[in-house]
Amino acid sequence: MTLADAVAHLSPERWATAGRLLLRKALAEFAHERLITPEEDGGQYVVRSDDGLTSYRFSAVRRALDHWQIDPGSITRHREGRELPLAALDFFIELRESLGLSDEILPVYLEEISSTLSSTCYKLAKPRVTSAELAVSGFQAIETGMTEGHPCFVANNGRLGFGVHEYLSYAPETANPVRLVWLAAHRSRAAFTAGAGIEYESFLRQELGEETVERFRAVLTGRGLDPADYLFIPVHPWQWWNKLSVTFAAEVARGHLVCLGEGDDEYLAQQSIRTFFNTSAPHKHYVKTALSVLNMGFMRGLSAAYMEATPAINDWLAQLIEDDPVLRSARLTIIRERAAVGYRHLEYERATDRYSPYRKMLAALWRESPVPSLQEGESLATMASLLHVDHRDASFAGALIARSGLTPAEWLRGYLRAYYVPLLHSFYAYDLVFMPHGENVVLVLRDGVVQRAVYKDIAEEIAVMDPDAALPPEVRRIRVEVPEDRKLLSVFTDVFDCFFRFLAAHLAAEGVLEEDGFWRTVAEVTREYQKAHPELDDRFRQYDVFAPEFALSCLNRLQLRNNRQMVDLADPSGALQLAGTLRNPIAGF
Repeated sequence: MTLADAVAHLSPERWATAGRLLLRKALAEFAHERLITPEEDGGQYVVRSDDGLTSYRFSAVRRALDHWQIDPGSITRHREGRELPLAALDFFIELRESLGLSDEILPVYLEEISSTLSSTCYKLAKPRVTSAELAVSGFQAIETGMTEGHPCFVANNGRLGFGVHEYLSYAPETANPVRLVWLAAHRSRAAFTAGAGIEYESFLRQELGEETVERFRAVLTGRGLDPADYLFIPVHPWQWWNKLSVTFAAEVARGHLVCLGEGDDEYLAQQSIRTFFNTSAPHKHYVKTALSVLNMGFMRGLSAAYMEATPAINDWLAQLIEDDPVLRSARLTIIRERAAVGYRHLEYERATDRYSPYRKMLAALWRESPVPSLQEGESLATMASLLHVDHRDASFAGALIARSGLTPAEWLRGYLRAYYVPLLHSFYAYDLVFMPHGENVVLVLRDGVVQRAVYKDIAEEIAVMDPDAALPPEVRRIRVEVPEDRKLLSVFTDVFDCFFRFLAAHLAAEGVLEEDGFWRTVAEVTREYQKAHPELDDRFRQYDVFAPEFALSCLNRLQLRNNRQMVDLADPSGALQLAGTLRNPIAGF
């Protein structure tokens, strides 16, 4: 590839299109989070800059949950009586005070916006695939075919740290096969933990294959080292080239870390960028790696300390699901994080607190693949795909509904029973909450119909909100204290506001299912669950999912305030940015 080829996707036309799409999202989500207040003016809406001299005009449909569905083609920018071209970076500078962007955060946020726009240009340059075509594609074609990223965050593809050549190699949308780098880590500084029934040596041989294990062992013996003194760790190639070979130079020099070379299997980066799916052997585990790249409010490292309890937490949750008749009948499963390995750099540990990115540079985990669980005729799709809209404004969800032959409400009911009912039951029966966004759920489909849901990203994302819950010692880390009035936000924010809001709007805009019909179906499935469980009536009253309104919890406000460490991991509920209330769309039913 020539130097110029690396930026071939950055044409004036694509940049203009990407900027218009990003402004549509910025206006919509910032209005939703009440950072800006569009005023009605002559059948359109107007948003003014901080100095009042620049205005943005656009047409929009207002939907449930204060959702702004803006026509991107209608957006115009004006200053002192003349129309100006749209320029996304200018927008954030013109509204920096309204958005609360400090002098320190603003340039870094602009860099994240630039990176997000660049990735949109790359996606615009790809061959166009319709939602209908994607709906009959394979799991990884769907995964790499997503174009939007997180539905709420405006700067959602920052990936600060990737150069353009690395973007082209490692971003999920580029669908480039990746071979992981393997290191040998001295056992004096590394630890391997695994779920029940897993033993290091045999697990490694299953994942790597006999030949590769022997090749790697020969690297160690060739240097006069004993393989029994080392654990093998898979590493993101970017992390090796940019961090470990430099930041961990002392460890390499002293032989605490030995580079063994690349593995033989090819992987594809998933939507979360640091997790890889094995395309050479799809039945093998996903590998999640540490990646010291800034993306959407966090450095995407992986904590060696956190890894130690990860398999035990997964085993505990898998047992809970297996023992619960409601979760069993919903056919809910999790893909367990079965094994983990972490490396502790003792000097950086002495120099930092436990949340420092320096403690999250070298660790990995292995997560089960959902592929072996498939029955004949079943296929997989990331749940994020339900919010995908193609270049013709046709949604992936609409394509699945059309393929299913069911009425939209029937299709939706099946999806809700698979995905949403287990979330309700986990909350009401166990005070257990997940982080159930689109990237953390895999749907099992048959002829376009959702058969069941598979939850993932367990150990870092689940929480038990009962301070008195009896948990095994190694699982106690997941217990968190959350104020009573914020507990149900796990459903209202994560499910209603950050996922269903968009799904309902897409289906309504396409004429597939009216908004009323969508929320009525959610209400019916909720009532159906509650009627089946009178033993939980007290809990249903205490935490009323039909309450007339709920607190609006704002994600962009978190990132605009601190785009390097969006949430204090020691107190996640204390970090919430609340801005008034939203009317609950199921309250009327």
